[in-house]
Amino acid sequence: MIIGSHVSFKKDTQLLGSVREALSYGASTFMFYTGAPQNTIRHDLDTLKTKEAYELLKENNIDINNIIVHAPYIINMASDNPFAYEFLNQEVKRVERLGIKYLVLHPGNALKLSIEEAISNVINNLNKLDKSSVTICIETMAGKGSEIGTNFEQIKKIIDGVSINIGVCLDTCHINDAGYDLSNFDEVLKSFDEIIGLKYLKCIHINDSKNLMGAKKDRHENIGYGTIGFDNLINILYNEKIKDVPKILETPYIKDSKTSYPPYKFEIEMIKNKTFNENLYNDVINYYNDF
Repeated sequence: MIIGSHVSFKKDTQLLGSVREALSYGASTFMFYTGAPQNTIRHDLDTLKTKEAYELLKENNIDINNIIVHAPYIINMASDNPFAYEFLNQEVKRVERLGIKYLVLHPGNALKLSIEEAISNVINNLNKLDKSSVTICIETMAGKGSEIGTNFEQIKKIIDGVSINIGVCLDTCHINDAGYDLSNFDEVLKSFDEIIGLKYLKCIHINDSKNLMGAKKDRHENIGYGTIGFDNLINILYNEKIKDVPKILETPYIKDSKTSYPPYKFEIEMIKNKTFNENLYNDVINYYNDF
């Protein structure tokens, strides 16, 4: 299984640090931001660190083509503000320089626009991007506020309107909160294939949800601790039709009285063993306190 999680990308260690963190979780892929998702501050890429990262990937049989970058949250491609595509264009170039193939993008918020106007803006902004080898993966959204991309039909409209390399990132928490029944994932996947096409599915975010199906709230939960449930998520993870699609955990950090800790090492173990860990919270806290 191509399974991993979100990892950090720090100024001093960059991609090399990201690889090391992913390996510490027992991962075979990972996702990261090239800078803080809430601002435009970006540090120059370190070519030497990138080269060392590639060597470490090769040593551990991790395919660079399975690694994902996530675009910053501050980009609203549904607006007509030129900042949206200008900053995304810079991000795409950074991703390309890192040699990474996929960039996940939230399609944006309509705000005071109609859904149709917002989708039109997304299409126009994406078509303004410079030609690139990077595939932009539109993420399925939960429907919070004025988000677009909350159903397969809206994403299909975006795909049909653009001339760039385009794909889709399916988020399990988001589509649960948008109203898709993940207890019958085969039907969800069938619908995706009929409306969009499985060939466009390039990445899956694996998250449980704190919310009931259709709540439109977007609140991630740890694997097996939410309303989607461990068995349903395992059925998704091991579905043969998507076995070659990279799967990324974006589940919440686990907190104690001092700080918070990444759960990914233990969640990946649960997934590989197909066994729910009822002591996840204590195991994570004890592991990092002893570390």
